[in-house]
Amino acid sequence: MIVRDDNDPLAPQREAAFFYGLFLRGHSLEALRQDIDVPRPVIDKWMRARDFQGAFKADLDRVYQYRKQVLAIFDGLVSSDHNHAAYQ
Repeated sequence: MIVRDDNDPLAPQREAAFFYGLFLRGHSLEALRQDIDVPRPVIDKWMRARDFQGAFKADLDRVYQYRKQVLAIFDGLVSSDHNHAAYQ
């Protein structure tokens, strides 16, 4: 995983581009999607954990939103690539 900088608005695009590069090198689309995503049941389990308190739970929610954003950008890149290949 790439280190995240909250002050960098392009961080999700950069991370999605990294995974897209792996896709172009032949890595499995589904394996990459699983590497990017944090399934909602996992986040729900973490939120129920008694060890995690207020501020940390807010951080978990931000991580979840960030991963979903990276996944959406990645899916857009892959979709764009497939559309581009269809035109050629």
